[in-house]
Amino acid sequence: MSCAQCEGIDQLFDSKRARRQLAKFRRKGADRTTRMLIEDVQAAMPQRSDGNLASLLLDVGAGVGAIHHTLLERGVERAVHVDASSAYLRSAREETERRGHATRVEFVQGDLVDVADHVPTADIVTLDRVICCYHDMQRLVSRSGEKARLIYGAVYPREGWWTRLVVDAENIFFRLRGSPFRTFVHSPNEIDSVLMGQGLRRRSLRRTVGWEVVVYTRTNADDSQPRVYR
Repeated sequence: MSCAQCEGIDQLFDSKRARRQLAKFRRKGADRTTRMLIEDVQAAMPQRSDGNLASLLLDVGAGVGAIHHTLLERGVERAVHVDASSAYLRSAREETERRGHATRVEFVQGDLVDVADHVPTADIVTLDRVICCYHDMQRLVSRSGEKARLIYGAVYPREGWWTRLVVDAENIFFRLRGSPFRTFVHSPNEIDSVLMGQGLRRRSLRRTVGWEVVVYTRTNADDSQPRVYR
């Protein structure tokens, strides 16, 4: 991993945090905004003639794999899981094997900006609370957006004084601990502009107090013949 932020991610999202997150997921399922993202992605995806939703999901910053664990059980055929945290990758692998999906998920450790040339274009691309963990929003959103053949879904902080206050407090804490990790509140309008530049248009937007849940679709996608990924 080439950036200090990614090194910070690997340090912060360690084995203890990963085990705790996996236990919570097994006990309660995905977080509320993750469930909202999954619902809106499913609503945007036309069902294919073979009954499946899509051939491939690219889940960026996938954590313990809540999105692909769920969507693989709901009609997506395969997934690529990209994360900068080695601990979260181990937990996600463990849960993938437990669910019998080991042959359907490829795991990639690294910064999506760096590894984008080595991961395939996918029917669905998701970034759940990932954009706020990356310093260069434009590069991350652009590289991930170009990988979305049909659907692009993301969860990121709302732009408001209250979210900036929380983020500023978090970053003071990280600085005092000597961690290179930082969190960010990137402009939703600027995110939208980057995705529109990739040929994507916003289909849905839902908000909670602290988060925006958005789904985009590609306007020129040919849905009549599903792409086969190998």
